[in-house]
Amino acid sequence: MVSPVRFRPSPWSAGGPTVPPRLACPPPASRGDLAPGARGGGARRGAAARDADADRRRRRGRRRRESTLAERLAAELEGAPVVHTDDFASWDDPLDWWPRLRDDVLVPLSRGQGARFRKSDWSGSGREEWGEVAPAEFVVLEGVSASRDAFRPFLAYAIWVEAPRELRLARGLERDGESMRAQWEAWIAEEDAYVAAERPHERADAVVRGDVPL
Repeated sequence: MVSPVRFRPSPWSAGGPTVPPRLACPPPASRGDLAPGARGGGARRGAAARDADADRRRRRGRRRRESTLAERLAAELEGAPVVHTDDFASWDDPLDWWPRLRDDVLVPLSRGQGARFRKSDWSGSGREEWGEVAPAEFVVLEGVSASRDAFRPFLAYAIWVEAPRELRLARGLERDGESMRAQWEAWIAEEDAYVAAERPHERADAVVRGDVPL
């Protein structure tokens, strides 16, 4: 799913962050018109992108479309940085990592500060890698559960990318191999449970099909 988030400089010394309002822009008119791009006011704005199917239900296989959409949106937003939820998730923790993304990325950006976060080690190399995001007019957040309830105070616009379960599984197995079927089926079950509980697609500002070319 793709969701624009809007950040305003926050008077934290006065008791807390300013909750960003929704971006005043209509849903995309077409697949080629991803972001009208609100301007003005001197406010910091960000965009959060979530991957298809459930804020991008599908991990790396899903990412084929969501990342393409996120990259196009980022380009429309004059090179906005993209934050991937895959950098927080793992096979062992598909969805419960969200406090780290909120606290390490969204909260600092909402204060007009840079963000620094530890990336998940998908390769199992044991090597610690860190990501950084500088304050920007727009930031794009993409991936599974990027529009979850806990993130919504920071989101300005959400694009849901919907793809059938069978297609998500097929894309994942194409990328990772048949030996990963059990992991993929467990992952998709977690995604489906999240979608059933929070129903993020019903609150999306726009819906895009993930089974057709952009």
